[in-house]
Amino acid sequence: MTAAEAVPIVFVHGTRLSAGQWSMQLAALQDEFPVVAVDLPGHGERSAQPWSLSTSTEIIASAVDSLDRGPALVVGHSLGGYASLEFARRRPERLRGLILAGASAATRGPWAAPYRWVARLVPRLPADRLARWNDGLFRRLYPPEVVEETIRSGYAFHTLPAAWEEILGRFDADAMRYVEAPALILNGEKDTLFRTGEADFARAHPHARVELIPRAGHLANFDAPDVFTDAVRRFARQLTAVG
Repeated sequence: MTAAEAVPIVFVHGTRLSAGQWSMQLAALQDEFPVVAVDLPGHGERSAQPWSLSTSTEIIASAVDSLDRGPALVVGHSLGGYASLEFARRRPERLRGLILAGASAATRGPWAAPYRWVARLVPRLPADRLARWNDGLFRRLYPPEVVEETIRSGYAFHTLPAAWEEILGRFDADAMRYVEAPALILNGEKDTLFRTGEADFARAHPHARVELIPRAGHLANFDAPDVFTDAVRRFARQLTAVG
């Protein structure tokens, strides 16, 4: 495989995070693939931009175009996974492959009620206190090289209510029927909530498979960055091999 043949990869972060979530993956993959990570509206460098799912799909499409290699493999985590599903529905011609990480649970039904409660609670808490708590948690759980870029980029707690309000009640396994490209459902083994629908999501797509990262939780790319990166690399190579 030559550099000109390598499939481009766009990474889309999860709730409250930023493009910094993918620093380890970008560093590990950039010598083989054209790669970029985006900030969704209301997050990272787009902190002042109002959230919307429609704008999110436009941002992903612009990132694909910026790599100038045609359709891309899109890797979406959690909130970014659901935004990537919407991108697959709206812009199928720009999608070469899809990896859903921590985003294979239906956002409909009674389980969504606690998340609506959290979304209403978060704006009542001081953002600086939430940020300090998040910084401390990440630094206790992960090595600096894994989380420092995420910490430096800050958190989008102010965007969480609007983002969750639009995502909740909108997605289930039927969303996979709009994905015309090959798909990988990549979950942490211990992410018991956000992998609850993985079998249904996989069955709804003719060319989807499930891969679990042992002992990893919802933030699988933090819990096992090398294993996560290797799964992305193998899937990207497969896409490149089949043209």
